[in-house]
Amino acid sequence: MERRNFIKNSALAMALLSVYKTDVFAQSPVLGYNFKTIRNNVGIFTEQGGTIGWLNSSSGFVVVDAQFPASAPHVIAELKKIGERPFKYLLNTHHHGDHTAGNIAFKGLAEKVVAHQNSLVNQKSAAEKANNLDQQLLPDTTFGTGWKAPVGAEKISAYYYGSGHTNGDAIYHFENANIVHVGDLVSNRKYPYIDRENGAHIGNWMTALDKIYQQFDQDTLFIFGHSRDPEKVTGNKADVKSFQNYLQQLLTFVSAEIRAGKSKEEILKATAIPNAPEWQGEGIQRSLTAAYEELKGA
Repeated sequence: MERRNFIKNSALAMALLSVYKTDVFAQSPVLGYNFKTIRNNVGIFTEQGGTIGWLNSSSGFVVVDAQFPASAPHVIAELKKIGERPFKYLLNTHHHGDHTAGNIAFKGLAEKVVAHQNSLVNQKSAAEKANNLDQQLLPDTTFGTGWKAPVGAEKISAYYYGSGHTNGDAIYHFENANIVHVGDLVSNRKYPYIDRENGAHIGNWMTALDKIYQQFDQDTLFIFGHSRDPEKVTGNKADVKSFQNYLQQLLTFVSAEIRAGKSKEEILKATAIPNAPEWQGEGIQRSLTAAYEELKGA
């Protein structure tokens, strides 16, 4: 029976990858998931794709991001084990499929689906291109620079700092718990996906990270969209600053290579970013390409 389940789960994971093969930012399939509280009734869920954040409030649940259709029901089931409460809000940090494809599992469950206005545009556009709009649950509540909502004893504030990882990245602050879900604005020690097709801008991204660093205090706990070490999807201000340094070193390196007369093909042969050795894994060429195109004005 265990072998049969393993084969079944493996096939499901591979099917997911084929469906979302254009989501190069998605994590590899993971058989099994992790659901845990991290502080003051706020917790995280990891399985496949971007990290999910959640709030267990006396007046209802709040979920940040939704991964994929096959994994979203797992976080829903775990929350329902806590108690029969309404799902007040599903909050999206940005539009990428490994964060929003699972929205559909919340259809008829979440009272409101919230995202930045550009995220809604991007989600709808991506679904129309993929001809699967009927398989999506799009945000019904959007905002420009910010959004606030009380949920039980907790207060949630959303902030938008302009283009970064995409042009629609929002962060969500659980104020009393002092926990901030930053989505893919931070990729912890893992090469990030820089989505220039949907408005990413490395220079603006660094500015956004500086604002985040200045806005929150030393006690703030951050939830990251992705991490090279699965155990380090949460961190502190120092991790935010370290990722900002990665982006700065990326631009510095590529700029120097361009001034030295290197071609794009030669620059893409780099296997590490000088002065940012902690960032590893797959995907360095995506960072190098994005930096080259931004610096060249392409």
